[in-house]
Amino acid sequence: MTEVHYLRWVRASALYDLIVTWPLATPWTLSLLLAQLGELHQQLGLPGQLPAPDALHLLLGSLLGSLVLVWAGLRVWRPSVLLGRLDLLTRVAFLSWELWAVAQGLSPLLLGFAFFEALFGVAQAWPLRQPALKGGCSDAAVPRCPAASRS
Repeated sequence: MTEVHYLRWVRASALYDLIVTWPLATPWTLSLLLAQLGELHQQLGLPGQLPAPDALHLLLGSLLGSLVLVWAGLRVWRPSVLLGRLDLLTRVAFLSWELWAVAQGLSPLLLGFAFFEALFGVAQAWPLRQPALKGGCSDAAVPRCPAASRS
């Protein structure tokens, strides 16, 4: 993947995070989101549970939501390979905890979020292709590249 394509993935993952995370930014919007997810969970007749949140859940969820919004805003504003690689670490952690939560009996609705964590995690883990130099050699091959010695 080229750096240009990689930065598009970084920005796309940040936009996804903004869309999905904004309801977590306040205890009131988080309460509404959890109520809607609980309703969907029941309508679909899914196994597992989606317990009613208490004040501590809402506090911790809103703190996390606020932090993710700032982090996503930075990646939209100034996407970089470094931020993409750091975001990869958060995606591995979030994916791990979401899978753990489902294994502990929480709603399989979490698997929808886990899918996107895995998708963006794979994209942000993808190796970058070195740009080709004049003569068809990459940066990594410059010492061995005959075209580099002719310049």
